[in-house]
Amino acid sequence: MEATATAKFMRVSPRKARLVVDLIRGKKISEARTILALANKASAATVKKVLDSAIANAGQTGVIDVGTLYVKSACVNQGASQKRFRPAPMGRAHKYKRRTSHITIVVDEA
Repeated sequence: MEATATAKFMRVSPRKARLVVDLIRGKKISEARTILALANKASAATVKKVLDSAIANAGQTGVIDVGTLYVKSACVNQGASQKRFRPAPMGRAHKYKRRTSHITIVVDEA
């Protein structure tokens, strides 16, 4: 039996969040929490919140033993991009995108 948690429209670039998610895929929960606590990336805190939510969702069912959980799958998809303008010299403006991401983590019993 598996449990899922999703965080949508998180204000972190999907490319940068995938670097962190790739570190925990397939690991035990205790090991994944340690990796996220020691990761030197800004998106690690966001991914840790989603992981904790997935663990809490697994505990709510009452069927799953929380001590035997592992990260079955973890993925980061691209969300909507906010289009913004930055001032440039000589009265011009440059476009840029503030990217968002959807983070999904699935935990399962070993």
